[in-house]
Amino acid sequence: MKFKESIEIYGRIIENRVVLQPMEGCDGNEDGSISELTRRRYLRFAESGAGIIWFEATATSKECRANPRQLFLDETTLPSYKKLLCEIREKAIESCGKAPVIILQSTNSGRWSKPNGTPEPIIAYHNELWEKGKENQPYTVASDEYCDDVIVKYGKAAALAKEAGFDGIDVKCCHGYLFNEFLSAFERDGRYGGSFENRTRLFFGCIDEVKKNCGDLFVTTRFNATDTFPYPYGYGINKNNEIDLTETKKIISVLKEKGIELINLTLGNPYLIPHINRPCKDAPESAEAGMERIYKVTKELQAEFPGIKFVMSGLSFNGENSVDYAEKCLEEGVASLAGFGRMSFCYPQFWKDYCKDGKLSKAKTCLGCAKCTELMRHGSVTGCPVRDSGVYMPYYRKYVLGEN
Repeated sequence: MKFKESIEIYGRIIENRVVLQPMEGCDGNEDGSISELTRRRYLRFAESGAGIIWFEATATSKECRANPRQLFLDETTLPSYKKLLCEIREKAIESCGKAPVIILQSTNSGRWSKPNGTPEPIIAYHNELWEKGKENQPYTVASDEYCDDVIVKYGKAAALAKEAGFDGIDVKCCHGYLFNEFLSAFERDGRYGGSFENRTRLFFGCIDEVKKNCGDLFVTTRFNATDTFPYPYGYGINKNNEIDLTETKKIISVLKEKGIELINLTLGNPYLIPHINRPCKDAPESAEAGMERIYKVTKELQAEFPGIKFVMSGLSFNGENSVDYAEKCLEEGVASLAGFGRMSFCYPQFWKDYCKDGKLSKAKTCLGCAKCTELMRHGSVTGCPVRDSGVYMPYYRKYVLGEN
């Protein structure tokens, strides 16, 4: 079985092809340190047997936090991360005999910043499609000087990630967050807009700065292959509103030159078109159409860059057939590893159960109901209120249903 094969990345042996995706729990302490609810999630992940735990989006500065409880790594919160990483590895060895590779996702939430609970967007440029109905939000267009400072902060975050004990660090460039948004800043003036060189300057600058400061950690990225918004409102789309991977491939070629061996691939924008990267029920298109798009884009890029290991996304909607479908994709060479996000919330033991029973429990798998996303959008901590109801259903009743 392809899933069970080890794979070498950055000179490290990953025990299997299972990746737990970076899913925000919105449950850190107010200072950004690890809370008991955060700890509970990651110790459940540790028992999964997954080869990689891709740690959730962790802010590089306070003003760019996506919510008041988003994780934030600095000198004061560092001890809580050190402690948690030790516990994850101990729990994994105790449960599965092997410790996973743990990757920190460093982020600047940009347009989606809500550090105090209400929108305080930091944007690359004004986008009328994205801002429709939100014209009165207090937008701050990131200056060139702000971008220069972001690069410095990413270097500091890398040094802290090294001290905390992470194995790798992800320079996040997806889902409409700041670096991803700059890729479509075609009309922006200055050093960070217009030309391809300028639009990628922040992303590549942070990659370089992280590499300078991360010691022996490896550097990777969760990367949008295409935004899928109509031209000219997004990146990776042509004037006929068809997916165009020309610039995507150009970026990946540069990443390859910079020594990037692992890319966690995704599409779309979960704030505005969540069904693109998380195929689900009650969407403008069928989940099958969404999965087919992910399949085709991932397969094309993996074939173009065989030396890079791509992680495939969007797999959880397949429910009890998720592992079997992912196995088929791995066997066909669509990707090198398979990522599971929503499944990790509802059924963190799925891989361990599959290895033991040869199948997943239908009563535990993801329903594709998007209730975890509803919790996040309503300002709550998030998890699965269906499969982990004892913990998360009270939050769903309070924040989503408005019950007292």
